[in-house]
Amino acid sequence: MPSPRGPLTALIVDWGGVLTGPLATTIEAWAEQDRVDLDVYFSLIDHWLGPEYARVNRLNPIHALETGQLAVPDFEAKLKHAMEERTGHHFDSDGVVARMFSMFQHAPDMNGLVYRARRAGLRTALLSNSWGNDYPRDGWDDMFDAAVISHEVGMRKPDPAVYLHTCDLLGVAPEQCVFVDDLRANVDAAVELGMVAVLHRGYDDTLMQLQALFGLDLA
Repeated sequence: MPSPRGPLTALIVDWGGVLTGPLATTIEAWAEQDRVDLDVYFSLIDHWLGPEYARVNRLNPIHALETGQLAVPDFEAKLKHAMEERTGHHFDSDGVVARMFSMFQHAPDMNGLVYRARRAGLRTALLSNSWGNDYPRDGWDDMFDAAVISHEVGMRKPDPAVYLHTCDLLGVAPEQCVFVDDLRANVDAAVELGMVAVLHRGYDDTLMQLQALFGLDLA
């Protein structure tokens, strides 16, 4: 049971879709470059993430990739096989994860917001589900007190353990945290643990909510 809420003293944020441009824009740019049929791709991803796959497979490829149980080349091989099986056409899987993540565009307004939050005295952390990819970490020392990348810690959102691990690194309780993510499932999991959560839909809205929650001028 969550403890009575005290002052909010920590900010935890996602990377893809929060500190970068929207995920949909990124995936569309990658698909255009690689000439990928997005309907087929999304159908496969939904299958891998859905309950039917979980019932018949011990290891979900995406979950395994995000927690470091599956190496990137092995995931790319699985993706190649599944896409070719569905389309009957060659799928160039070598380096596809790197190509996909190279399409993410830095969001300077949101990165600046996190930087200002830390300068204002808040504890700050990144909590990101990765696909085994490298992150552009320039400026992170000034932005974050802790950075939690799923494949590095063997846990992924929305697993409660990874939220609690992030809180431990910050030295705060969940009830002291505001969590920002662009995916509803991750936001709901944070709320279940007692965090205040913001579903990110854009800089202006998130800024307004964080300023109200922390009682700080973060503009």
